[in-house]
Amino acid sequence: MDNTSPPADEPATGHSARLNVGDPGLRKTRLLSRECATCIFKPGNPMHLEPGRLKQMVTEASGDAGYIICHSTLPYAGSPVPPAVCRGFANRYHTWQLQVMEQLWGFVDVEPPDPNPTPTPE
Repeated sequence: MDNTSPPADEPATGHSARLNVGDPGLRKTRLLSRECATCIFKPGNPMHLEPGRLKQMVTEASGDAGYIICHSTLPYAGSPVPPAVCRGFANRYHTWQLQVMEQLWGFVDVEPPDPNPTPTPE
């Protein structure tokens, strides 16, 4: 990816792997159009996070990359959707990093991956 798109650490796991939420064709930052089915910000803890883990993730993201990448768009999830900013985080936290991304590149809304994709016949 070119250097006009914002690079991203993956704050959700603390790994140092660089994931990019920039769309190289549109030169915008990918942001989910809505919360995914198992968003960590939905009531009821659908991801079964340990007590205090969500707060830890928000604290790390707020001081590091400035956002959380949606877990359903991470490479390990096998999603057809490339890494994108978590809509739940973006709706709740207006970090300076997200504000800069919006001003410099803007956002392109991408649909969250289908949690129950229908298998294609072979």
